[in-house]
Amino acid sequence: MLILKKNLFEQIVSQCRKELPNEACGILAGKDRQVEKVFEMANAQKSPDFYFMDATEQLKVMKEMRNLGLEMLGVYHSHVASRAYPSAKDVELAFYPEVSYVILSLKEKNNPDIKSYKIRENSITEEEIRVLEG
Repeated sequence: MLILKKNLFEQIVSQCRKELPNEACGILAGKDRQVEKVFEMANAQKSPDFYFMDATEQLKVMKEMRNLGLEMLGVYHSHVASRAYPSAKDVELAFYPEVSYVILSLKEKNNPDIKSYKIRENSITEEEIRVLEG
């Protein structure tokens, strides 16, 4: 299970809407499956169909997480016109089997849908994601 406070969920939704028509992406950091910080990343592809994070930006975020005593809990991105389920490209680019892959679907613009998955060796398993008030 991944735990996300409502204000962080709203930050992700806001970024994803702002990046339309392209996919947005970022990194979720925290401890004990509780997300404490959202790192908004640039989609180097500037594409509505897939995302790719810039390696230099990723390295900077990894250093900041380490300095804050946080671990990478997940990678998130948006789907602008499809459901919140990993595409073949998402599975291909799932380089971290230990983290959660969170997808925010904006298929219904006013009703964003968020889902979380573990992706290991081309196997997709949905996991609970809990959005908490406060």
